[in-house]
Amino acid sequence: MEAADSLILAIENIRGTGVRVTNSQPVFGGDINSAYKLTLSDGSVIFMKANSRQKLAIFEGEAESLNFIKQTNTVRSPEVLALGTDSDISFLLLEFILSGPASGASSEELGIGLARMHQADTAAFVKGGKFGALHDHLLGSGIQDNTPTDSWVSFFTERRLRPQFEKAHHYFDSSSRKQIDTFLKNLGEYLVEPQRPSLLHGDLWAGNYMVDREGHPWLIDPAAYVGHAEADLALTELFGGFDRTFYDAYQSAAGLDPGYRDRRDIYNLYHLVKHLNLFGTGYLYSVKSILRKYA
Repeated sequence: MEAADSLILAIENIRGTGVRVTNSQPVFGGDINSAYKLTLSDGSVIFMKANSRQKLAIFEGEAESLNFIKQTNTVRSPEVLALGTDSDISFLLLEFILSGPASGASSEELGIGLARMHQADTAAFVKGGKFGALHDHLLGSGIQDNTPTDSWVSFFTERRLRPQFEKAHHYFDSSSRKQIDTFLKNLGEYLVEPQRPSLLHGDLWAGNYMVDREGHPWLIDPAAYVGHAEADLALTELFGGFDRTFYDAYQSAAGLDPGYRDRRDIYNLYHLVKHLNLFGTGYLYSVKSILRKYA
């Protein structure tokens, strides 16, 4: 999708010449971007995310991720309408979803949908390797390196954990740095190659899915790439928000490889070190606890 040169042009491209914004209402809940409900002169409503003009890459990555998910035809995700820049902002326009209450049925549907997404063919989402994506994405305020790799263990080591630990080196003394080096060198003793590559949401915590008025779940705010399904599931357990019905439905639809519980903390270590880099020492204890367990 090409970036539009202005919000007016973007809206005209998707709704027709002369259609304008008649009302802009802030939507709260995001940490990085501003969000708005836009009412248009033709009576339609769309969702807009905005950031500084220099952050267009955030929306390019999100648009690609949402399109990946939609191509699997497995679980709902908002339609990408347009992206672009206007004056000092960048923006992403999406289908507007009216939210509703979660239920056991919506949790079950999400578990089944995610399992099917993890089982979908991934050939269109990565070139030159089994794991990665077509482009690097921004996750939070940092680059997520998606350079294709044939080995999942190598990908997770070199594209996920090592860059975050290198960025966080000042939080560790020399002894801890040696422990981290040893841990990364021996990661193949703990992680396993998946039976098949899976398209991952990439940032699947409770705030990144929603339920619509009809009770159907939608995946939002993805940072998608091809990897091991366990990495998505592990994050759902890190910050809570997913009930037993979700996990039972996923297990019934796809199952889990033996030893997942032993690998879960390693996958979540990536997000904890990333949070350490973003938010500071509040995450250091959790990081060190996992390192002591494995290193």
